[in-house]
Amino acid sequence: MTQNIYDDGGFFENYSQLPRSLRGLDGAPEWPALRALLPPLQGARVLDLGCGFGWLCRWAVEQGAASVLGVDVSERMLERARGETSSPAVRYERADLESFAPAAGEFDLVYSSLAFHYLVDLAGVLTRAGAALKPGGMLVCSVEHPIMTAPRHQGWASDASGLPTWPVGGYLDEGPRVTDWLAQGVVKQHRMLGSYLNLLIAAGLELRHVEEWGPSPEQVAAEPDWAKERERPPFLLLAARRSR
Repeated sequence: MTQNIYDDGGFFENYSQLPRSLRGLDGAPEWPALRALLPPLQGARVLDLGCGFGWLCRWAVEQGAASVLGVDVSERMLERARGETSSPAVRYERADLESFAPAAGEFDLVYSSLAFHYLVDLAGVLTRAGAALKPGGMLVCSVEHPIMTAPRHQGWASDASGLPTWPVGGYLDEGPRVTDWLAQGVVKQHRMLGSYLNLLIAAGLELRHVEEWGPSPEQVAAEPDWAKERERPPFLLLAARRSR
C-alpha cells in the first residue's frame, strides 16, 4: 500500500498551511501551465487521481464537467474535500491508487497533481488510467521533477523551504527516497524523466506535451519568493492522449 503520510497528524497540519492548501488552484504557481493542457470540460467525465482537498474536482464542475470522481488514499484529505463540495456532480472515493481500478473507457480526462511520485507501481497505475480513458481522452499530470527527487536522504543539503540544493547525485539510481518534508520519513519514488515518458508510451498513450516547469520572470516579479524555483525546474508536467 502507498505510504499514507497525509493522514499523519503533524504532516497534515503542516500541509494544510501551504499556499496551495489555503488558496487552492490559485496558490499553485504551476496551475496556469497545467490548465492550458486540459481539454474542454463541457459535458466531460473527469477522474482526479490523488484529488486531495478536491480543488480540481470543484473547478472542473464549474467549467461544465458532467461528473467528477476524486480518488485519494487520505481520509483526512477527503473529509475536507467533502465538506467543501456541494455539487452532486462530484463524488469522492477513498482508495490506494496502486490498486484502484477505474471503469474502462469511462473518462474524457484523467488528471493527477503531484501524486504519482509517491507510487511504486506507477506502470500499473498508468496502464489502468489509460484504459479508463475514452478514445481521444487525455491524461494530464504533474510530478516533482526528477532533479528534485534524485538526491538521497543521507548527505544532501536542503534550503530553508526543505528543497534540495546542488549538487544533485544519484539521478541514474531510481527507487525510493526518504526525505524530511513537513514530517520525518516521507517516502517518494525517484524516476528519471525518460522513465516517466516511457511509462506513458508503454501504457498505450500518445505524448502530447512535456514541460519542465519553472515560474516565469513575471511570476517571480509578482511573488519574489519564487525566485529560487528558477534555479532548477521543480515540476514536470505531462499530457498524453489515448488514440484508440
